[in-house]
Amino acid sequence: MTARPAAIVAAAARLVAVLRRRLPAVVVAVAIGVPIPGPAAEPASRELFDEAVRLFFAAEPAASARVFDRLVLAAPRAEPALWQRGLALYYADRFDDGRRQFELHRTVNPADVENAAWHFLCVARLDGIEAARGRLLPVGRDARVPMREILDLYAGRCGPDDVVAAADRGAGEARRDQSCFAHLYVGLFHEARGDTARAREHITLAADTFSMDHFMGRVAPLHCRLRGWPTRAADRAR
Repeated sequence: MTARPAAIVAAAARLVAVLRRRLPAVVVAVAIGVPIPGPAAEPASRELFDEAVRLFFAAEPAASARVFDRLVLAAPRAEPALWQRGLALYYADRFDDGRRQFELHRTVNPADVENAAWHFLCVARLDGIEAARGRLLPVGRDARVPMREILDLYAGRCGPDDVVAAADRGAGEARRDQSCFAHLYVGLFHEARGDTARAREHITLAADTFSMDHFMGRVAPLHCRLRGWPTRAADRAR
């Protein structure tokens, strides 16, 4: 098998990142090449994907994860692309399955800091922060702000304030989007450390003050709903 040039891999990863922010989840799955095992099975596989995502945002992650499991059985070649399944597994407390999902996703999207972050979160819940840092997935160049700082935070090379400061550079919608990601991942990091108060502070900011209506933006109010933290954006997760 011929290795893909690094520039092509990086460009593909950037395209995936843009698609994840801009398009509905099912469109993303198709766009990034979730393979379907034949024309007859295609509608059923897409229906399973849609149902899994619906259940996820209905605050039923365990049910969502089970539907994703059915999708993987129906279309096994789709599994590496299903980062959404990893999130469902995390919130369903299936951390070892989530860890494996994010390791598998790296094989098709090696330059995604978010994938490494969720893998870290799964390992941290299983074995603690230091173990998670020791097993942090290597990541290619992710040009999105503030992904470099998020990776450095999880690796222990910077602090939460550095992530927030990096996201604060810019203006308008871009700054809001950056801040949404910053506060979500800072909050998730604090939760992994067992600091519920700081986790709530940051993830509530991501859900309310810096709310965004894309997949990861919707994760923030969903997280608050699952944890029982009231937010102005609670209805967006329903």
